[in-house]
Amino acid sequence: MKGILLVEDDVAFSEMLKQFLVRHQYVVDVSYNIKNALQQLEKKNYDLIFTDLRLPDGDGIALLKQIKKSKHAVPVVLMTSYAEVSTAVQAMKQGAFDYISKPFNPSEVLEVINNALEEKTTSVVPVQEKKESTKLSTDFVKGISSSSKVLDEYILLVAPINMSVLITGESGTGKEVVAKTIHLKSPRHNKPFIAVDCGAIPREIASSEFFGHKKGSFTGANEDKIGHFESANGGTLFLDEVGNLTYENQIQLLRALQERKIKPIGSSKEIKVDIRLITATNEDLLAAVEKGDFREDLYHRLNEFSIKVPNLKDRKDDLILYADYFLNKANQQLNKSVIGFSKDVLTIFQNYQWPGNLRELSNVIKRATLLTKSEIIDVEVLPIELTKVKESKSSLNKFSTKENEKALIISALEEVGNNKTQAAKLLNITRKTLYNKLKEYNLS
Repeated sequence: MKGILLVEDDVAFSEMLKQFLVRHQYVVDVSYNIKNALQQLEKKNYDLIFTDLRLPDGDGIALLKQIKKSKHAVPVVLMTSYAEVSTAVQAMKQGAFDYISKPFNPSEVLEVINNALEEKTTSVVPVQEKKESTKLSTDFVKGISSSSKVLDEYILLVAPINMSVLITGESGTGKEVVAKTIHLKSPRHNKPFIAVDCGAIPREIASSEFFGHKKGSFTGANEDKIGHFESANGGTLFLDEVGNLTYENQIQLLRALQERKIKPIGSSKEIKVDIRLITATNEDLLAAVEKGDFREDLYHRLNEFSIKVPNLKDRKDDLILYADYFLNKANQQLNKSVIGFSKDVLTIFQNYQWPGNLRELSNVIKRATLLTKSEIIDVEVLPIELTKVKESKSSLNKFSTKENEKALIISALEEVGNNKTQAAKLLNITRKTLYNKLKEYNLS
């Protein structure tokens, strides 16, 4: 069994996380501070360390540095609040394997652990670069539908050019994957890719998140902080749901893009930044411009090149490709060996509209993989919303077919003066079949 050292001073949270990990067959020890954690490491070898960024006698980065200087070759994963994500990114450059933002969901924790244990290494690698190159190359599935071919063509066309790209599309269509793929295929592929969810940034800390701050510049600024622009320097900054930015933040973003300089809060020094900006939205930004909710000059600055990611329902030719991809991914994450889907399941998949797009397909397959006890995913492990669609459609089709058939028989009989033999010939069926149909439909 794999051993994990959990370094977290919140007793209730650490106990909850420990119990969760134990249920998934990990051996877990808990430390509440850095001093005790280092003592534990001297006594015992661990396969992974989970540490909070903020600890009573220092921070997770200080612990990370000491681990990297020691003889212990163990991956370190940082646990952070959202406001500390940029700090965690810097920690990754110093050798952390990954970071995970609180609050996090159970499947995310297990995925990070699996990835860390799979890629455990004794060398201190710039993990940010390694993670991008491995993850990006496997997340993008090249479709065969006409809309997917256009999408691929646009990605290849714009990737080598340093233009700002606006990616549009419904939620769950894979806009961030498209952004990462553009980054991977660009000359910046060995530099950072920093993704920011603009809808999740509280208004009062947005400036600090984007541009950083100096210690003491405002209440709660207990240390210097590097913002997203500086973290992405030399690479790509991806702003998801950019339409959620406040008007004030839009002005700040426009200024930074025009001048290619930023100034952290509380600093008098400007920092030059070289970034490629990619943004995404599921809103109609032009409509927002017309309403006055989004600056027109910023819209044109972001929209030097636009890419629309198609809905899953509009790329049904790709559905089986994505289903197989998500099944392989689910097998790896859940340690299962499901080999495919039944014919009925594939029919349901093709008939369903997938309002949640690729995200919904991924979730459905992961859940079905978990519930499946055989080698094939069958109908009974699908969510009820998918099977209900099948039942209602099949009932409608059956009703429609029977009603059409009855009307056709009546019409044929009328045309031949109720001559059963002639009617059967007209309908291209045998006389016996016609009599059976007449009985079935109660026709004299």
